[in-house]
Amino acid sequence: MSRIEKAMERAAQLRQGATAPPETQRVQKTLSDPEIRPYHTPPPADSTSEIIVPDSPFLINFKDPYSPIGEELRKLKAVLVKLTSGDTFQNTMLVTSAVQNEGKSLTALNLAISLAQEYDHTVLLIDADFRRPTIHSHLGIELKQGFADCLLDEAEIGDVIIPTGIGRLSVITAGREVPNPVELFASQKTESLIAEMKNRYHDRYIIFDTPPVLPFAEARTLAHLVDGVLFVVKEQLATQKNIKEAIDALKGCRMLGMVYNDAVINRHDEQYSNYQRYSRSESSNV
Repeated sequence: MSRIEKAMERAAQLRQGATAPPETQRVQKTLSDPEIRPYHTPPPADSTSEIIVPDSPFLINFKDPYSPIGEELRKLKAVLVKLTSGDTFQNTMLVTSAVQNEGKSLTALNLAISLAQEYDHTVLLIDADFRRPTIHSHLGIELKQGFADCLLDEAEIGDVIIPTGIGRLSVITAGREVPNPVELFASQKTESLIAEMKNRYHDRYIIFDTPPVLPFAEARTLAHLVDGVLFVVKEQLATQKNIKEAIDALKGCRMLGMVYNDAVINRHDEQYSNYQRYSRSESSNV
């Protein structure tokens, strides 16, 4: 009997429920037993699942991916993929800013969408800004159990992940209101949960949207638990002193780069004056 015939016979036996060889049984048990399986491999996006259709006009890569801003986001994505790929996949990052209203949440969300729209990347976006959670509102998702509930041992990570149907993007909302987010993020529970997620979802990007650095302490704590930090600066909002103080507060963390947001490309060209922009990410440390 030829090798092809033997292979076809073996496939037929497996389909009919025949007993597999011991080696195959061990592999099958490893893949099916959650106690044995060390990692979770996210499945491809289900084309039959309901697709979230957000109304937010600021989701550039969803509403108008071929716009000039969409192109800038693709440049940002390309730089980050290069920085996080290598012998070891650096899959966890957080997005923050020096002060409020610099566009960090929209940057995190647009970056996540841009990454997830590629076949090679699966993305989990987590709203870790318990002060002003916005990811759910931009996507039109009801705010139910989320990241806070997991940190409080009131939910499991797998139960709060929401598939969006937008490429391979899933999100975890902020969840319940937390009166003391600083203490919660500084707990051992947060450190162990992020480490668990990094290993469990080792083949997808995990992006955290966090509060700004100067008014709150959460980003300073989380920055030491992830692989890198993306820092957002809005033109004419944060001062140079603000930026320097925030960067100093993140010393010891890997700075992936800076996004210069809402920059006026050409002050004499009114075509761009009413649009939010994202400049290229600087690949060097800030």
